[in-house]
Amino acid sequence: MSVITISRQFGSAGRDVAKRVSELLDYTFIDVEITRMIAKKAKVTPGWVHSIEKEAGGSFLNIITKLVSRDFLERILDDSRGYIDQDIYISVLHDVLKKFAEEDNVVILGRYGQYILKDLKDTYHFLLVAEKEDRIKFLKNVFDLSPTKAENIIKRQDKRRLNMYRKIGKEDYDKAKL
Repeated sequence: MSVITISRQFGSAGRDVAKRVSELLDYTFIDVEITRMIAKKAKVTPGWVHSIEKEAGGSFLNIITKLVSRDFLERILDDSRGYIDQDIYISVLHDVLKKFAEEDNVVILGRYGQYILKDLKDTYHFLLVAEKEDRIKFLKNVFDLSPTKAENIIKRQDKRRLNMYRKIGKEDYDKAKL
């Protein structure tokens, strides 16, 4: 009875590995359910949360988050409508991951689980890494991309993830000790 978090570098086949591990152990695989639960708690659509997840750590979203204050939005939105930005996402994400971890026998893919659940008993954290050439090859084969396009996507995603990890106060996200 435990919780497993699987973090990964973009293009390292993390989703495939996490699904397979959950099947082999007969654990529940947790991925898109996180997005749905965050959307419900924040009173926004799953699409909005997905956009935050996809763009979190990006410079455009950082600018928007700083320009539009939450107080202003709360004044113009009624109680039936919600709002989410990077800060709210991170706050709600903590609650959601802890809630899923309480269920036990789960494999949680990504979303900073190695930090958020670091002190939880019987929780094991894995980080999947791959050589850049292998990541390019994976994206090329799975998404039918040119090597140049795959490499550009990897660079962009690595930079975005690094920015987001810095936002939550972590810079060592690719260290094996996690």
